[in-house]
Amino acid sequence: MSDSGTLILIMAVAVLAPVLAYGIGRWLPVPLVIFEILFGILIGPDVLGWAQRGAVIDALSQLGLAMLIFLAGYEIQFGKVPLGTLKRSAAAWLTALALGLGLGTLLASLGDDGGFSKGLFIGTALTSTALGTVLPLLRDSGDLGGRFGTVMMAFGSVGEFGPIIAMALLLSGRSAWQSTALLAAFAVLTAAAVYWAMRPKPPWFSTVIAKTLHSSGQFAVRFVVLLLAVMLGLSQVLGLDVLLGAFAAGLVTRLVLNGAAPGSSEEILSKVEAMGFGFLVPVFYVVTGIEFDLRSLLDGGRALLLLPVFLALFVVVRGLPVRFLAPPDLQGRDRTALMLFSSTALPLVVAITTIGVDDKVLAESEAAALVGAGMLSVLLFPLLALKCRAGVGEMPRLGRVESESW
Repeated sequence: MSDSGTLILIMAVAVLAPVLAYGIGRWLPVPLVIFEILFGILIGPDVLGWAQRGAVIDALSQLGLAMLIFLAGYEIQFGKVPLGTLKRSAAAWLTALALGLGLGTLLASLGDDGGFSKGLFIGTALTSTALGTVLPLLRDSGDLGGRFGTVMMAFGSVGEFGPIIAMALLLSGRSAWQSTALLAAFAVLTAAAVYWAMRPKPPWFSTVIAKTLHSSGQFAVRFVVLLLAVMLGLSQVLGLDVLLGAFAAGLVTRLVLNGAAPGSSEEILSKVEAMGFGFLVPVFYVVTGIEFDLRSLLDGGRALLLLPVFLALFVVVRGLPVRFLAPPDLQGRDRTALMLFSSTALPLVVAITTIGVDDKVLAESEAAALVGAGMLSVLLFPLLALKCRAGVGEMPRLGRVESESW
C-alpha cells in the first residue's frame, strides 16, 4: 500500500480510537494510546497487512515522537517545584540507572550473545518514564495542578530527560569525552536560548502575537514550530538525539510565551496541542503498533518469557526508587500511585530499542519484548495508579509543604 493509503488508515484509526476510549471509559478508563497501538498492530503486516512503512510515514512518526517530548518539556515548570523534590527525583533516577544497568547486564549475560553493550540498552530503557503519556491522564483526572501533579511532574521530567542524556552518553557509539563535549556544547547553546527567552521582547512581538492569534497568520504557532525545528536541527548537527532538542525546545518555548504573551500562552498551547495530539502524536503511536514485531514475540521461546520480566523490571528499576525517595508528605496510596505512574514507559523504549536493533546489539525479538512490556505498562500502570488516587484527598498546596533541604 502507498504512503497515502497508509496515512488514510492511520487517521481513520486516530478518529476511531477516542470514540472507543470514550465509550469504554464509562466502565474502564483505558488510555487512548492503547487503542491507537492495538489498531496499529491490527492493520500492520503481522495481522491484516493493510498498512506498510514508507518514508513519509516514518518522517511523520518521528515528528510525532518529537512533538510528544516537546509537549512534555513545555509542561514542566521548574520554578514551581521545590528544590528538595528535584533532588529526590534526580537521586531516584540515578538509583534506577544503576539498578537498570546492573540488572540489564545480568539479564543479557543469561542469553546466548549477552554482554555489557546489550545491558546498556536494556538498562537505559528500564529507567524511562512516559511523561508525555501520563500528563494528559493527570490533566483529565484533575490531578495535574495539585501537589501530587507537581511531584509527578518533577519525577517524570527527570525520568524523561535522564534517559535522553544517557542515550547521548552511553548509546551513541562515541567515546565518553566526545559525548560529554557535545552535550556541554548543547547545554551552552540551550542556556543561551533560555537567556534570550527570559529577556524582555520588543513591543511589536506581543502585538503581532495578539493580532494574529485568531487569524490565518498564527504568528505564535509558527514561531513555536520554528523554535522546535531550530532545537531539533541543533541537536542533529551536534550528533545528539533529536529528542534532546525537542525537550529543550519545550522548556524554551514556555519561557518565551510566558514572557511575551502571558495572557495568551494557554490558548497558544491549546493550538499546538491540537496539532500534536490531533495529528502527529497519534501517527507515532499507530506506527508504533504497525512496526511492532508481533510475530517474533508470539513465536514463543525467550522473547515471550522476557515480556513479563521486563514489565516487572519497570517497577523494580524505575518504580521502587521513586517510591522510597518520594517526598515525605506523600503517604500510602499517593506513593504507590507515584510509583506506578513513574513506571509507565513506552516512547523512549521505542526509540532506544530502535537504535539497539539498528546497531545490531538487540535482537528484534528482544526489542519486541521490551516494547510489548512498555505497551502493557501504559495499559496497566496508569489504571492502577488512578485507582489508588481515587478518593484520596488532595495534598496541601506547594506554599505549605516541603521545606526539606534534602
